[in-house]
Amino acid sequence: MRVWVAEAREATAVARLLVEFGEGLGSSPPPLAEVEASVRRIMAGDDGEFLVGSSGDGEDPAGVCQIRFRLSVWKSAEDCWLEDLFVREEARGAGLGRALVEAAMARARERGCRRIELDVNESNAPARALYAACGFTDHKGPGQSLFIGRAL
Repeated sequence: MRVWVAEAREATAVARLLVEFGEGLGSSPPPLAEVEASVRRIMAGDDGEFLVGSSGDGEDPAGVCQIRFRLSVWKSAEDCWLEDLFVREEARGAGLGRALVEAAMARARERGCRRIELDVNESNAPARALYAACGFTDHKGPGQSLFIGRAL
């Protein structure tokens, strides 16, 4: 298992994985060129990065994890948002997803983040089990915050 921070030369591979992820969710992701432009923009900044992973040295990436960083007033440190996690079907079940999550947590710690958060579809039992195994807790309950959003 190998996980690394994607470099600009790997932007096309990252974009392909993200498009596959979107298609697997049943959505219509933007065209590959648009996704790649966004990937390159995120890579050029200092508030996000992409981790990629493969089952061995010399193999093409079979998984991707997008992490974003922002300063939290409430923690007096950065927060890490695990925005996307995707592992190709043929690579699932071998520990690559867990390796990507653990690498995301390590990167967050390296930056001094005090928490890492994510959202997951309630019906995605395998993903929820992975996150629980990595120590994430479900905050759903009385008096807890809800994740809400709106398209603009």
